[in-house]
Amino acid sequence: MLTIHHLGRSQSERIIWLCEELGVPYRLERYARDPVTILAPPALRALHPSGTAPVITEGALVLAESGAIVAYILARHGGGRLAPGPDHPDFAAYLYWLHYANGTLQPAMGRAMILGRLDLAPDNPVLRAIQGRLARAFAQVEARLGQAEYLAGDALTAADIVSVFSLTTMRLFQPVDLAPYPAIQAYLQRIGARDAYRRAMRAGDPDMAPLLT
Repeated sequence: MLTIHHLGRSQSERIIWLCEELGVPYRLERYARDPVTILAPPALRALHPSGTAPVITEGALVLAESGAIVAYILARHGGGRLAPGPDHPDFAAYLYWLHYANGTLQPAMGRAMILGRLDLAPDNPVLRAIQGRLARAFAQVEARLGQAEYLAGDALTAADIVSVFSLTTMRLFQPVDLAPYPAIQAYLQRIGARDAYRRAMRAGDPDMAPLLT
């Protein structure tokens, strides 16, 4: 059976949600962050050289990196669901937003979080550049969700599953006010109404209310 090694309040929530949407059976191993460093504990770091979450195991397989895990689960267990094929009209949009999540949106959040901890002056040029990049990233998501119900089009896909963490839980570490983004807010309400999403969040982080506003 597939085992998801889940670090609380981390990108591994994506994998739980994906499995819930697909109805893939899984076993969940939960890990708490180190209270001082806020990093993964030794038991999770020992699973894979990356030392980060998520990690899955299935038989002899040990796999890290959320994007690789999503691709693996879709290929092995997806049966064509949540991933439009090359003949689908939303195929290009799906690919773009699937890779935008880890290529642009999440890195912008992470860089802003790190710089925010350095107590830099508000007019620091590097800080301002990163803040501008983060604002542009959110503006692009906002524009897209003003055109479509979901990032790839009219239906939920894996592009949404890998993107929602940055719009929700990641804001615990790098706050972003969603007031200027009404389309994102409406989108998150649609996500929060999904039974599979609610089950995933209860399973992975039962003590945390999802950041949907």
